[in-house]
Amino acid sequence: MTRIDFSPLFRSTVGFDQMTRMLDSAASWNEKNSANYPPYNIEKTGEDTYRITLAVAGFCEQDLDIKLQEGELTVTGKSSDSNTETTYLHRGIAERAFQRRFQLEEHVEAISAELANGLLQIELLRKLPEAMKPHTIEIRSRDSRLVERDKAA
Repeated sequence: MTRIDFSPLFRSTVGFDQMTRMLDSAASWNEKNSANYPPYNIEKTGEDTYRITLAVAGFCEQDLDIKLQEGELTVTGKSSDSNTETTYLHRGIAERAFQRRFQLEEHVEAISAELANGLLQIELLRKLPEAMKPHTIEIRSRDSRLVERDKAA
C-alpha cells in the first residue's frame, strides 16, 4: 500500500493537529488492523447523548478494559483461558483478544458502561461549553445607537 505523507499539512495548519492525526491514522489503516471483531453499533440516543454497543460474547467485566485518553476511547478485551480442559466439537464464539478504538469529538466524554447479555454498552455525553453553544446576536439599527447616545448625554 502506498503511504501518504501528511507532514505538509502539519506545517501549514494551526489548531488542526487532531484532524491531521486522524487523517494520518486513517492512512496507516491496513487489513491486519481492520478486524471486524467485535461487531459494534453507534446510536444517537438524544440531542447530546450517544451509545456504543459492542458484542462481546464470552467476556466478563474482568476481561474488558475501557480507557479514554486524548479524545480516543479504547476498548480492550483479553480472553481468560480459564477452561483449557474443554474439548470443543465446534467453537463459534470467538473469545479472542481485541482492541477497538473510537475517535471522540473534543467535548464528548464516556459517562458509564454496562455489560449485560454479552453486550457492552458505553454511554457518551457531549458537554459543550456555554461559549460554544449557539446564541443570538441582537441586531440594532444605526438610529437606535444614536438615540441611546443622545439619552446618555
